[in-house]
Amino acid sequence: MYAVVGCTNCSMLWLLSDPDSADSATCPRCERTHQTSKLKRLFESEDRSAAREARSALLAKKQGDSETFADVAHVSELEQQADEAGIDDREYLEESGIDADSVAAASETTRETAGSHDEIVREAVREAGDDGRPTEGEIVDYATDRGVPEEKTSKLLEKLCRAGDASESRGRYRLL
Repeated sequence: MYAVVGCTNCSMLWLLSDPDSADSATCPRCERTHQTSKLKRLFESEDRSAAREARSALLAKKQGDSETFADVAHVSELEQQADEAGIDDREYLEESGIDADSVAAASETTRETAGSHDEIVREAVREAGDDGRPTEGEIVDYATDRGVPEEKTSKLLEKLCRAGDASESRGRYRLL
């Protein structure tokens, strides 16, 4: 279920998913928290795109542009028109004189390398250090010996900690 609701503080209209099960909702503009039971539901639907369309119509009406909005096709029709317009990436590259297969191969190599760098840093956290809880320096040494640049190792280690996949305590790291 989707509902179009409005903020009593700043008049922002937004979509609220599952309004019956949520206790509160926060306005995306002013960040005021509202009790969902007290929010006025301007439109409700099981279909997200219908709710999006209703919100758009309400915003157009609010701006005095109802007639203009009525002349514009439905969002799903506009998305289809956008997909059909222009050329796809492969055709664009080939028309520009670039070998699309080479670009695809380079892209695949980059994805594989990025994934392997992440795995090397994870392996470094597991394997490096004498006590099983390596320092950042030990992790960087381990990873750089295996081809991961020092700066990238530090960023990947920080990313692991932010994501909750690793933890740091007193300068020592471990996987969770």
